[in-house]
Amino acid sequence: MLGALTEKLFVSLARSDQRRKGSDYLRGLLSTPGRKSIRNMASLIGDSATGQGLHHFICNSTWDWTPVRRALAAHLLRTAPPVAWVVRPLTIPKVGRHSVGVGRYFSSAEGQMITAQRAIGVWMASDRVSVPVEWRLHLSEPPRSALDCGGVRIPARPDPGLLAEHAAQACLAVASWGAPVRPAVLDLDGADPLPALERLRAAGLRAVARVPEDVELRVEEPALTGHHGRTLPAGSIMRASRELRRPVIRGTGGGPRPVRRPPLMATVRVGRPVPGSADPAGTAPGGGLTLVGLGPGGPDWPGELWLTTYPADRAAMAIPRSADLVDRVGRSLASVGDRVGVRDYAGRSFNGWHRHITLASAAYAVAELAGSAGAPHRP
Repeated sequence: MLGALTEKLFVSLARSDQRRKGSDYLRGLLSTPGRKSIRNMASLIGDSATGQGLHHFICNSTWDWTPVRRALAAHLLRTAPPVAWVVRPLTIPKVGRHSVGVGRYFSSAEGQMITAQRAIGVWMASDRVSVPVEWRLHLSEPPRSALDCGGVRIPARPDPGLLAEHAAQACLAVASWGAPVRPAVLDLDGADPLPALERLRAAGLRAVARVPEDVELRVEEPALTGHHGRTLPAGSIMRASRELRRPVIRGTGGGPRPVRRPPLMATVRVGRPVPGSADPAGTAPGGGLTLVGLGPGGPDWPGELWLTTYPADRAAMAIPRSADLVDRVGRSLASVGDRVGVRDYAGRSFNGWHRHITLASAAYAVAELAGSAGAPHRP
């Protein structure tokens, strides 16, 4: 499986020694126990000269990672066709601030500020396989040395809005590769996804996004008597929609599948209000969004809020599947991502980070495809 992938992955590398080093780096990521540092990989597959060669290949070489990512995506389209592109952040905790892109971020998982790198990845995802194919690294402050940052805007201080911007950029990059367009599923760790949704819709892409409770939306749902036309936080809109809830029916090719205590869902038509508008009926261009609440019944419903460019009838089918895919990507990142070193680059080079994460994504694909080939199919 590794041989089949590397044969296509490094076609864009003109020199045979670069292709060989790329193959060595992939083997190191897949076979080295523990942390996937260049030193650890070189000690397993070669000697000190091997380590020097791999370091130069990642940090100081000139090869372009974009054609390699395109080749990886093309391989996945042939071997494990995705049903969606799942877009989510990758947080890489760091001790100290010497690595590229390190800043202070709030971790929702830990409930506190942490020192870390933060990136956005696009996973080609299906029920059986999910693999990241495109990345953006959030540079929270100007670099301390001259780096080629590939045209990425470098803000003067951490900018939460940049997460949504990177999400849209990464999706549009994958779309520009000529791959068949798939719905984009955004889970941005509490960041406002509205700018990304609007940008993707303007480009002709369907998208759904997990949305925080405090994002303000204008109610366009006639069934919400007394709320139509008002601007409210998404959480308040959904709590007012409890009477609109219906059980989620998940289907398969063989017909409906019974679910014990099925989750409840409600869909509400909403729009984005015009900032500072005195007209309560005014909405920003590109309204017509659907807000979806999803979760088990009970006083804490809904457990999840989603916002989508799909109309309400299609949102009712798309959101449960999207939530399942986000969960699937989260599980694969925990079980496969760390095993192949997606968080293990320790250098100061922006280009080095991108080359490392590109090859770690290829190793991720080998591990996922190998696991899928050995697992029974579950419809």
